[in-house]
Amino acid sequence: MSSAKYFPQNIIIKKRDGGALTREEIQFFANGVANGEFAEYQATALLMAIFWRGMTPEETAWLTDAMMNSGEVIDLSDLPGAKVDKHSTGGVGDKVSLILAPLAAACGISVPMMSGRGLGHTGGTLDKLEAIPGFRVGLSVPEFRAILQKVGAAMIGQTPQIVPADRKLYALRDVTGTVECIPLICASIMSKKLAEGIDSLVLDVKFGKGAFMKTKAQALELARAMVAIGKVSGKPVRALLTAMSQPLGRCAGHTTEVIESIECLKGNGPTDLMEVTYALTGHMLILGGAAKDEADARAKMEAAIANGSALQKFREMCVAQGGDARVVDDYTILPTAKKRIEVKALANDQGFVSEVDALTCGHAIMALGGGRAAVTDAVDHAVGIADLIKIGEPVAPGTRLCTLHVNDDAKGAQAEAHLRAAIKFSATKPQSEPLIQDLIQ
Repeated sequence: MSSAKYFPQNIIIKKRDGGALTREEIQFFANGVANGEFAEYQATALLMAIFWRGMTPEETAWLTDAMMNSGEVIDLSDLPGAKVDKHSTGGVGDKVSLILAPLAAACGISVPMMSGRGLGHTGGTLDKLEAIPGFRVGLSVPEFRAILQKVGAAMIGQTPQIVPADRKLYALRDVTGTVECIPLICASIMSKKLAEGIDSLVLDVKFGKGAFMKTKAQALELARAMVAIGKVSGKPVRALLTAMSQPLGRCAGHTTEVIESIECLKGNGPTDLMEVTYALTGHMLILGGAAKDEADARAKMEAAIANGSALQKFREMCVAQGGDARVVDDYTILPTAKKRIEVKALANDQGFVSEVDALTCGHAIMALGGGRAAVTDAVDHAVGIADLIKIGEPVAPGTRLCTLHVNDDAKGAQAEAHLRAAIKFSATKPQSEPLIQDLIQ
């Protein structure tokens, strides 16, 4: 590629001036980032040009494909059955993956899931799994394949060989103010998911105070863009838009969310968490040919929880990935905080809960030490929130608003202050917002 049109600066100038890049130029960029031929300052300049000038749907699809092919693309075609994954854009208390993967596997779908770590106020699936003693998320591709074949579900971190261009671009976006760019978000998410060897994908695109996308309009734009990439790639993709104004379920943290996930698999899950889990898993079953429609999928999922097969899949996945499966029956095996503090309604707190601000609840987890400000930060798996009150529930002075799992009194006091700021009250019962608000396919 000696032509001058492939010099990095020419590509930067073309996008800076509002031009559409060719597939070859995008391929050159992705390969150059992955192998180091594109300097970081040049990659950053192009990211900022894309941020301001945008990308056409074709450019976004080409960028996704180029990033996907910048490293190893896993081939699972020799494994039996449909391979279907789920991706969430992240929120507070979103432990759906821990329930969904074994549930879908119990219903006959193979779930190859590469997940991420938490950053800021949103939790990460890998961090939650690592609360289980011994659970290994850093598996090689051969180990990943073997567990998928044996169990039907495997939940691992991104390997160094998968989408190396994304790893470099993501780090640059994070420090250069170019994170909130829909073409770049799409290419980042979809390149990783398509490199897993999946046949189809279900997306949970969240919006609201505790989500990355604050408005439904933004979430719709992102969902439509990712579904379009799926079509170009020949992979069926469905996207659900779900509200994230209050935390999902009644727990947030790591140990607390693992416990709540296991309780869901035992049939004791909170209504809102199960609604989202059933909706997402149901569409996975339909895409994978394991259910005719949503009613059929729902019946199969409820049966898998009632007969214990979904919980058994969770045990099998734990064992296969080195985790202590006894946690299913003994929660004390999980990291446990030194003390529990009940946060109760004060003298003037009465009526109904009108708001439980998910973002502020996320800040409470951060204050406890259960989140990370930088990717390299350690997290305290033992701390968290449990028994969280929900919007619309009645309150009187002394009503428990939540229970904090705390390892440090000063951090506990900070977290309590965040929780009290997050929860608001009204004299009349508020109208409940629908959890699932749209399906894009």
